[in-house]
Amino acid sequence: MLINERAMESTEDTNPVKKRKTWQIFILIVILGLAVNLILPKFMDINETVTVLRDMIWWLVLFAVVSEALVYTSYGYSLKSVLDIQGHNLSVIECALIFISSYSIGIVAGGWIGSAATTFGLFARKGVRKSNAMVAGLLPSMLANIPLVLIAIAGIMALGFTGNLSQSQLVQYSIFIALLLLVSFGYLVGLAFPKTAFKVVNWVLWHWNHFRKKPYDPEDTQKQLNILISAWKQMGNGNWWRPLLGTLGYYGFDLLAMYLIFLAAGYRINPGILFAGYGLPLLLAKIAFIVPGGLGVIETSMAALFTSLGVPGDIALVVILGYRLISFWIPVLVGFLVTFLLNRRQIINEQVYSE
Repeated sequence: MLINERAMESTEDTNPVKKRKTWQIFILIVILGLAVNLILPKFMDINETVTVLRDMIWWLVLFAVVSEALVYTSYGYSLKSVLDIQGHNLSVIECALIFISSYSIGIVAGGWIGSAATTFGLFARKGVRKSNAMVAGLLPSMLANIPLVLIAIAGIMALGFTGNLSQSQLVQYSIFIALLLLVSFGYLVGLAFPKTAFKVVNWVLWHWNHFRKKPYDPEDTQKQLNILISAWKQMGNGNWWRPLLGTLGYYGFDLLAMYLIFLAAGYRINPGILFAGYGLPLLLAKIAFIVPGGLGVIETSMAALFTSLGVPGDIALVVILGYRLISFWIPVLVGFLVTFLLNRRQIINEQVYSE
């Protein structure tokens, strides 16, 4: 869970990836997205799908869009809460814009690592101390796994109660949850055993960089580990509630958006089925982190789960594609626009300062 500090520092003045490579990856993602969204309807009755679209309650769709806006506002609140604890004063809107920009960059450049590095760089531009910017880039993303795990567990229970969960699936999902929690919070063992934690992390990173034939500095690892441990200690005395509350809103409003789209399509879904069809695909996407934005993994697994749990195929198709449109595609495009505007403002400020 440690990020090379030199890589993060480089984002202060430059984009985290070369522009040409970014656009190449983005075009590939768009092509894959079009493929998924064109192939998925082939398995459904297009006439029934058109009927569902014609009868949609569009004001509920609008509420779903508002709910998605609150998703990013909630994460912005989580970021602001972390920075407030460390003595910085940024607005929720500023933090939300930085998050949506970082999210989009993470889609095309290194997943959560690219996103965290971009968050680090953008906060550093705002005058946030480097150590605090690094914590803000990492801590909320780790806390966000708590509500996701809770939703996934509720989904597993719903599958069990309805008889749609085999023993092998239970074992598989349990392993996924354990891996996600281990990756997110395993390093907290360092709070109790800091020397042992450093030895383990140092051994892993040394061999990893040796394999990649990259330079490695154990002092950087020790420094970053100390920063993370210090950050978690600052979460004591109830300080962790506000960042966690923001991440609860992040997934809570996202889940609400999907529920509203179901209502807009004229289908009142059972909450247990909603938890299963929403939480488990997102859990799979977290494990399949090499797939940008869970593209294809989320759509196909949602379709399989919802239809197997009794949701009509035409309803499931409209809801899934509509949900992914407002929760993934639109935010990614908005994020790139925000990134462009933030970089442009930085260039203008540098020119004014140089004059």
